[in-house]
Amino acid sequence: MTRGLSWRNFDFLLLGAIVLASSFGAAMIRSAVAGNEILQPLILRQIYFALLGIVVIFVVASVDYRYWLALYRPIYFGIMVFLVSLSSLGQSAFGAQRWFQVGVLFLQPTEFAKIVAIVVLARYFEQAQYQPKDLRWAFGGFLWAFGLIFWILLQPNLSNVVVLTVIVSAMLWINGLDLKQVLYLGLASIILGAIAFPFLEPYQQARVLTFLFPNPNATYGATYNVQQALIAIGSGGFFGHGYGHGTQTQLRFLKVRHTDFIFSAVSEEFGMLGGIIVILTLAFIVWRCIRAAQKARDVSGSMIAFGVAVLIFFQGAVNIGVNLNIVPVSGLPLPFISYGGSGLTALMLGIGLVESVAMRHKQMEF
Repeated sequence: MTRGLSWRNFDFLLLGAIVLASSFGAAMIRSAVAGNEILQPLILRQIYFALLGIVVIFVVASVDYRYWLALYRPIYFGIMVFLVSLSSLGQSAFGAQRWFQVGVLFLQPTEFAKIVAIVVLARYFEQAQYQPKDLRWAFGGFLWAFGLIFWILLQPNLSNVVVLTVIVSAMLWINGLDLKQVLYLGLASIILGAIAFPFLEPYQQARVLTFLFPNPNATYGATYNVQQALIAIGSGGFFGHGYGHGTQTQLRFLKVRHTDFIFSAVSEEFGMLGGIIVILTLAFIVWRCIRAAQKARDVSGSMIAFGVAVLIFFQGAVNIGVNLNIVPVSGLPLPFISYGGSGLTALMLGIGLVESVAMRHKQMEF
């Protein structure tokens, strides 16, 4: 441990943005589930998880991030055990095994696997920083990520496989992999995706097909959900209908409005102005993470902060893109806004690691 660890380097602006986003998310969940007695408990659960997450941030930030890197093997294989166990013990939803039920709570190991992958990859790039930046070096990074991707793919959870692939690709690029090679890898991923399409679950195939060939007369399914999301966003105008007064949201035309389509609920009730504020808040969080990466004292610290920034940016961009019908429905939540205890706690854990990096960017004192 460092002697006389100073909290002056703690990024309170980042913490403030997290508190703001999480508080607004809980308020929007309250509006989204209003009148639904079955979903009412979700409001308090989200608040409890947000409070727990703030505690997690301070606890993780107080520990030198290099101690977590030193424990990469038990952390890596520990989360792998959880992922393997999902196939036999997990709860199913939409044709996939994704949750462990603990009392009234649902634990999603995949959300924490993304943070574990960032930590393990950060250690790998620290150890391999002087190796030639060739395909062998790149394969080494992908191999660590694939150990988790394989089990997530078996759930099957294609959206989070894409998230992990994007994270490792971004880390490879920022560490010196030639952009042309990154493009080759991206092209190879697209080809493999096309080959794998016939083997996807029916609901996954339907999401892609309905995006490419939408049915304007659909009364259910992914096309219907996106149509209602676009109606909600459009009806909100610039200033919105006001909190708790969105017709598509309150009359329940907008489905999964507290998770996948919460951005549409925000845009309907607070208008384009509210949507822009949400985007700017997430952009500010990403920027503070990148700032911590730039100030990090070593490669591993920089990669932890950069990896968390990529995770938040990509999930946010995809979620908003789904609401705007720019990308196929994916099921990825809007960071810090959508309902989800595991997702929120995992992100708070990631922010705690970023804070740990930010607090130790100066030379250690012994």
